[in-house]
Amino acid sequence: MHPLSHYRSAPYRAVFAVSALFLLATGCQEPAADPTTHLELTECRIEGFGGFSRTKALCAELEVPLNPAKPEGKTITLFVAKVPALARTAEASAFTFIAGGPGQSSTEGYVSLRGAFERVRRERDIILVDQRGTGRSNRQSCDNEDVDEDEVDPNSFQPEVVRKVAQQCLTKLGDDVKFYTTSAAVNDLDKVREAFGYEQLDIYGVSYGTRVAQHYLRRYPQHTRTVVLDGVVPVDIPLGPGIATDAQRALDMIFNRCVNQSDCHLAFGDVSSKFSRLLEQTRADGLELEIVDPINGEKIATTFGYGELLMAVRLMSYSPETAALLPLMIDEADKGNYQPLASQALLNMENLSESLANGMHNSVVCAEDVPFYDVDNIDSELLKAAYMGDLAYKGLVETCKVWPQGPIDDDFTQPFASEVPVLVLSGEVDPVTPPVNGTRAANYLQNARAITLPGQGHGQIQVGCMPRLLADFVRTADHTGLEVKCLDVQRPAPFFVSPSGPKP
Repeated sequence: MHPLSHYRSAPYRAVFAVSALFLLATGCQEPAADPTTHLELTECRIEGFGGFSRTKALCAELEVPLNPAKPEGKTITLFVAKVPALARTAEASAFTFIAGGPGQSSTEGYVSLRGAFERVRRERDIILVDQRGTGRSNRQSCDNEDVDEDEVDPNSFQPEVVRKVAQQCLTKLGDDVKFYTTSAAVNDLDKVREAFGYEQLDIYGVSYGTRVAQHYLRRYPQHTRTVVLDGVVPVDIPLGPGIATDAQRALDMIFNRCVNQSDCHLAFGDVSSKFSRLLEQTRADGLELEIVDPINGEKIATTFGYGELLMAVRLMSYSPETAALLPLMIDEADKGNYQPLASQALLNMENLSESLANGMHNSVVCAEDVPFYDVDNIDSELLKAAYMGDLAYKGLVETCKVWPQGPIDDDFTQPFASEVPVLVLSGEVDPVTPPVNGTRAANYLQNARAITLPGQGHGQIQVGCMPRLLADFVRTADHTGLEVKCLDVQRPAPFFVSPSGPKP
């Protein structure tokens, strides 16, 4: 078997990819003078996901306590960066980007999306910190070489396999991994703010990053000027039990849009039924395929089973641009051509494993989510009816039977009100943080405005005029006067009816 196909089908990547909650090079030049900071800043370039984009910045390292409750104890190093404002004199508050996952690097996330923040940068410095356990801040992650495949079946999602994979990863990382929680990260972020010399932050958080942003707001309201929550995780809802049902809701909406769009319906008919057949087929028996590797173009042998199908479909439903390909790919598989979906599964798995630190992810979930599951009120039949079933939910539960539970704030799961202006963004077809989450958070935060974009998926910051609205909100610290009519023209991407694209 080709080494890449073996690498991508090994257990840790497969288990983590299905149960994951959501999705830097420096120069050696002389330190840059900056009278406002206590950090030794060095000119550098920070990279986006996959290294496809870069931008200039000023980078530094900051030592923080591993355990915030023991400030004189063991320390870890945070990687931080500053992208200076374009204005000669920057505004007093700095803008910061907090990535999702949990487990993504904020420096990589910012660079990948930086076009959406250029209007903000005209007036404000942008400061970035790779959250502890991610990126270049002591990344806590395991790869396939950390898994003993003599002890586990690479293609199994059985509870004992999940626990063994988690235990082997924990053995590598050690018990200190439990300190990589949101509460500790919020403490870190304020130390970064202080070290850079800013009195207040304007915060943008996406996906899991919205949890970090809210807890920073709760703990440090005096240092928070504005907050933007994009794809909201409410503080009083543990993530996990709703993964499958939210994903099913989004997929149903995608299929219904195909039915109601004449070109798509004429080309593919009942896509939902075709997908159901594909689910039954892959659940019964994985398919051994020889396909073209989407990374290097070589022919490889690989398995396309239930887990790979979920990997492809779930992540493609995050964005209307990739969701536009789903009916075509499902139709091709129904005809016996599994190459498109299998290739997408491999590509998604590779991208996810590179961009997310799975050890940090586990520490967040096992301290902040799984302990708060209301097991008695989880509708197991509803989960099993969803295309993802209870695989992700059970995967998280089994992982946390092994993983240590780290410290969180006493009021971690309690809703709170705030006078700080908050802009809440949701996508109508978001498969992981649906609009109801945004409405819930806006209600308890009180000084918040919730905006839902029709037809959109997970993450709204790049959609249409949203970068301008973001800049207006940050400049004025007022969401009531935002002119959002410019969003009315936004429509989801049309469905591909052939490999060539949508019908003209």
